[in-house]
Amino acid sequence: MTFMSIMNKNTLKYLINAALFIDICSIAAIGLLLGFVIPRGGQGSNYFLGLHRHEWVDIHLFLSILLLTLLFFHLLLNWTWIVQSTKRYFVDRWKNALWFIFWTWILALIVGWIAIRL
Repeated sequence: MTFMSIMNKNTLKYLINAALFIDICSIAAIGLLLGFVIPRGGQGSNYFLGLHRHEWVDIHLFLSILLLTLLFFHLLLNWTWIVQSTKRYFVDRWKNALWFIFWTWILALIVGWIAIRL
């Protein structure tokens, strides 16, 4: 008995999407805490709910890695839909459109990384 026979594809999609929602909300909430509630450096108490700012940053990082993992599985489970939708909108140039989206995203990540480093 395989895992997919126990849990059908739609149930798996639902669970991954629910986990993505919870993960994104958690990342946003911790990001807001780090940005506005928990002070940086030596400005008073760097603790919130018994955790130090650095521990919150570690949780934020862990949740971000989890997000990337969940996104990979989300894309994998929805790949047929992505290809079919791209074909519908871009007809003969659908492969070029997918590559353009991919490389635009990579470029956005690189530009964002450079902007943070400046």
